Order: sequence, then structure tokens, then C-alpha cells
Amino acid sequence: MKGRFSVCRLNPGEAIPAWAMRGSGFASITRTAEEVSIVCAEGQAPEGTKCESGWRLFKIEGLFDFALTGILVSVAKPLNDAGVSILALSTYDTDYAMVKEKDAGTAVKTLTSAGHTVRIE
Repeated sequence: MKGRFSVCRLNPGEAIPAWAMRGSGFASITRTAEEVSIVCAEGQAPEGTKCESGWRLFKIEGLFDFALTGILVSVAKPLNDAGVSILALSTYDTDYAMVKEKDAGTAVKTLTSAGHTVRIE
């Protein structure tokens, strides 16, 4: 997907900030007892927010039934074998794999070699 992304960490129980909801592009908010994590467009979080930037986002296209197995592993395993770390995210309809920008070229080559079609937007 277009653009670069940041993964940000807020303290547990912290309210979801307005900046996390801005824009019409991709964002993900996950709350656990230990933290609140926000994936957003790079530069969207205010200065001073604990973030790791420089992520690229791959959308695994298709509506996959919850009973199907191996969808994410078909992406994760080849990337793992190529030494590319991922951050996996899922929504109700879609899976995503995030890789650091320095690994994006390797990820494209690896996924293509593994039989996936990679569209660059």
C-alpha cells in the first residue's frame, strides 16, 4: 500500500487520541491490558509519541473465510526464510503484513517467487 507507516505505543488505559482517527487511509488501534498500539501514517503521531517508523504495508487481498487456514503463513513463511521480519495485522475481512522499508524490495521479490502477485500502488 502507498506510504510509510508508524507503530506507536501508548500507556495501558490511555484514551484513543484524536490524531489516531484522522485521515481516510489505513490505521489500526489495538488495546490490551498492557498497552495501546496504533498503526498510522508516518508523521501522523505528534512529536514525543513513542513510535517506530519506516514500515511498509502489504495488503493480502481477498475475502477469506475464517475456516481457511494457512493464509497468513503463506506470506509469513517465505518472508521468514528470507530473513524479513513482519508485523502481522488482521481485520474482519483482510490480513496485512508490515515490513520495514529497508526490507520492502526483498519482500516483493520473495513474495513473487513464492507465487504471490504483488501490486505496487
